[in-house]
Amino acid sequence: MNEMTKITTPDDWATDQEVRWCPGCGDYAILKAVQRTMPEIGATPENTVFVSGIGCSSRFPYYMETYGFHTIHGRAPSIATGVKLANPELDVWIITGDGDGLSIGGNHMLHLIRRNLDCQVLLFNNEIYGLTKGQYSPTSRVGTRSPSTPYGSVDRPATPCAFALGSGGRFIARGIDTSKNLTDVLKRAYANKGTSFVEIYQNCIVYNDGVFEAFTEKKAAPQTQLWLEHGKPMLFAGGSKGIRLNRHEMRLEVVDIEVGATAEVLVHDETNKGVAQMLIDMPFPEFPIALGVIYCDPAPTFEEAVLQQNAEAAKGKSTDLDALLRKGQTWEVNQKQPHVI
Repeated sequence: MNEMTKITTPDDWATDQEVRWCPGCGDYAILKAVQRTMPEIGATPENTVFVSGIGCSSRFPYYMETYGFHTIHGRAPSIATGVKLANPELDVWIITGDGDGLSIGGNHMLHLIRRNLDCQVLLFNNEIYGLTKGQYSPTSRVGTRSPSTPYGSVDRPATPCAFALGSGGRFIARGIDTSKNLTDVLKRAYANKGTSFVEIYQNCIVYNDGVFEAFTEKKAAPQTQLWLEHGKPMLFAGGSKGIRLNRHEMRLEVVDIEVGATAEVLVHDETNKGVAQMLIDMPFPEFPIALGVIYCDPAPTFEEAVLQQNAEAAKGKSTDLDALLRKGQTWEVNQKQPHVI
């Protein structure tokens, strides 16, 4: 940030629009976390764009004092790609949900991630379709009863972080709507150069209330949440438990830790894709939920490659539009045609 850049506050990022989410919705907490994060990363409203699709989460751009696009179902990644290619200097944030991003928008999300466009994707996961009155979504658990699955869902749910990693994602993270650590995750996502995919567990108080309670409830959190930090041992439960890699069977295990004895605990290496997959796949409640930055291994971005290709293609080429239009076969009309009545 240069000295002429205005220093903002969270209030500078809030609009005068009435926030129209249900009282108690987890989206409020995420909105506040994003508004708190913006001044801390040195972002400016005039250089920031929020792009959303369809769903409860996708009202987000109305509540951020920035440029914004409330687009069509599942197509936010496509619009965001156009925005970033048109002006690579913009900070582009994509707001989506588990239905918008992984159902009708799954194909678009896959190609955004594999291309590694420089943007931040915040996927609000409440495991339900909230806006359309509680139908099951791609992430709903087996047995979920809803208007579209009155006898319980028989679908195997999608795992957003596994989807992103399998799509070639270079930055994969998880957060919780009401967690104080969410701003730290957002800062890391912004600092990454490329597509930063952040799944945020978000409570839908009307149609799926308490679905994450087993690991988000205050008393349960220490025993059920593993907050990852690069270069630090994977400890949870106040340091009394840890994650070990069974190298013989190549799988993770939960181990009890004696005070000061962490030698057998796995140290988090966020560049290790294999371990990242294992962390994402850890079954709950046998294992804690992996949170924070799970995988980060930056690579060149899509827009950099496109701009470089365009520059190479333009070398030695004329920019004379008139000459371009007259290139090749041309003709002149030099005799007026008779006017027929």
